[in-house]
Amino acid sequence: MEIKPTMFALSGLLLLNVSAYSQDPNFYIFLCFGQSNMEGFPGIEEQDKTEVKRFEVLATVDFPNPVRKKGNWYPAVPPLCRSSTGLCPADYFGRTLVDNLPEKIRVGVVNVSVAGCKIELFDKDNYQRYASRAPVWMTNIIKEYSGNPYGHLVAMAKLAQKDGVIKGILLHQGESNTNDKQWPNEVKHIYDNLLKDLNLKAEEVPLLAGELVNADQKGACASMNAIIDELPATIPNSHVISSKRCPSRPDHLHFSAAGYRELGKRYAEKMLSLLGHKTTEFK
Repeated sequence: MEIKPTMFALSGLLLLNVSAYSQDPNFYIFLCFGQSNMEGFPGIEEQDKTEVKRFEVLATVDFPNPVRKKGNWYPAVPPLCRSSTGLCPADYFGRTLVDNLPEKIRVGVVNVSVAGCKIELFDKDNYQRYASRAPVWMTNIIKEYSGNPYGHLVAMAKLAQKDGVIKGILLHQGESNTNDKQWPNEVKHIYDNLLKDLNLKAEEVPLLAGELVNADQKGACASMNAIIDELPATIPNSHVISSKRCPSRPDHLHFSAAGYRELGKRYAEKMLSLLGHKTTEFK
């Protein structure tokens, strides 16, 4: 029997369709990156340890405790970034989303963050220069991300895209770039690279950037918020999340657990509005 070329073409299309349908359009994925506040400061309270149905985290490194293997999905119980980190804005971002989205929607987060780093560490073209001068403790974190946090975030995001659809990007960074007026341009460069490298469309994937500990909490880097607030002028589909009245720790650099919960809910409230969903009272 002669097999015609058109049969091969049809077979190829069928295989492509099978591959496409393995991606669940109801699995909403959000990329998270930044410095220590997006990592999450150690100190997780009992109320934060409960598993929430439909909220998952992709382990971007191997976790010794709790035991997680890089590249696999797990219930999103803190810490979400690495074993040594703590509660972060992504925790109550995800919890609030699933509380307010239809039951068919799952939420997944992918968190690659590095304490103390400048935004330059996520610049794919120039990160090596910055990383080569980083202190030993930061270098050890960078090593966990294959020596290239941006590249590692992209690799993990591509893995996540096999399962779901990237719906947004969360950023919390700026303490190490305080008063750096080039920060919005640096962020735009990184955001544009993420869109290109992950084949995403700017109009479909907003960037949500959180303010640093606010002046009303005597934030040590609160002056940077004026620059962060300018981000939408540089990136049209970006949105700034206010940190007003979000409690901080005594160092005035990191949020308290209550502060992370409130900030995370605010990220979620903005994302829900962008997705066209109304929020119920936060839990």
